[in-house]
Amino acid sequence: MRPVVASRTVALVVLALLWVQACSAQPAKNRPSSRPSTPSAPYLGNRAYAVPDSPFTRKDTVVTATCDMGARYASVAVRAWDPGTWRQRAERYFAIPSDAAFANVEGYKPVSSPLVELCGVGHHSPSPYGVATAEHMTPRVRALFDLGFTRMAVVLRDSRNKKVSHVGYVVTGADQEEVVRLGGGADDDEQNAVMAPDGRSVWFTYTASDGKQRIGSRSADGDHHLTDEGPAAGHGLPLTVTGKPARAVQANMVHLAPNGRRLTATAPGVFGTVFDTWNSSGPLTRTSAHGAVLLSGCLGVVGWVGEDRVLCRTSSGVFRTTDARTGRAVGAPVHAVGPQEGMVAEGMLVSADGKKFIVSVHPPNAQHNDEDYAYEAADFRTVWITPGGASAPISDPFLDGQTVFLSWS
Repeated sequence: MRPVVASRTVALVVLALLWVQACSAQPAKNRPSSRPSTPSAPYLGNRAYAVPDSPFTRKDTVVTATCDMGARYASVAVRAWDPGTWRQRAERYFAIPSDAAFANVEGYKPVSSPLVELCGVGHHSPSPYGVATAEHMTPRVRALFDLGFTRMAVVLRDSRNKKVSHVGYVVTGADQEEVVRLGGGADDDEQNAVMAPDGRSVWFTYTASDGKQRIGSRSADGDHHLTDEGPAAGHGLPLTVTGKPARAVQANMVHLAPNGRRLTATAPGVFGTVFDTWNSSGPLTRTSAHGAVLLSGCLGVVGWVGEDRVLCRTSSGVFRTTDARTGRAVGAPVHAVGPQEGMVAEGMLVSADGKKFIVSVHPPNAQHNDEDYAYEAADFRTVWITPGGASAPISDPFLDGQTVFLSWS
């Protein structure tokens, strides 16, 4: 009988321990919920998501975004293009609500949002992130949308309190005021709104009750309660949400490798360019950058040209394919502009097959937010990533200096 008694005793102890663990795992009331960490879960990248079939998601399609401003109306036009002919395949419009932060204006708290960067040209609104080059803007603006380009995240201002901001999103084709408001608290300080890859949640930076700034998310459907996702480095760096389950990285020039295991990124005070992805959300710091690879001579990251290679713009103004494992350039340099042109080229996108990329050609020191050239006919080109780097012009009336290229599937 003693073995039976001992067995029962052990069983009771185990049940008691499980009960304590279950109770301790419950979030306290009136506090943001928190996602449990899953350090052993594989990082699957964005390939794990089922994307709805549409002209925006089909193979060999380029997607662009442009902010259209009118006297009483503002919207973001997202267009799908055939990169062989540069004919439009489809277009969608995302109406911007009247209380959305699409420019920083006097009298209101400055707001960090890629939408401010995309639409602020006509309002003389500088980039909230300091640098508005094509290489910086492309991943920032892309993060506003889900993978299927059906929803766009926005930061909303409160007309009653100019220091309050909260997040929401708009659905393609909806009317201007048909915005889904996810926040709305009297003391909200939510900025940097971006969409999760599947469009089911909006992620952002926010100020917690203790005054510290954090990364949070709100479900796009159902209960919009705040979920705390991890620490933030203030509002001055943008967010990019990738992977399944979704995780946010707070940094610039974030490009996820095709296999989802590594990403490129830059942040102040961080030495390196290529980093391992991790299972928790947070800013790129010296701690999270452990084991980083520095891409030698890389001034601007254009994107991945394979599982282990990255295309960079170098200090000499040419483009080089660089080994993401060693940081060394491989292959011949690619010249997107001739020395006699007196212009500079910035990389915007790499094709999914890694054979071509798109550049924006403009005068030296010009940026997207410079109004004197933003609405002029833009000089965009496709360039082959091969010795010689043969290029071809991209031309259409809808492509001006304010256009941002978002993806090339």
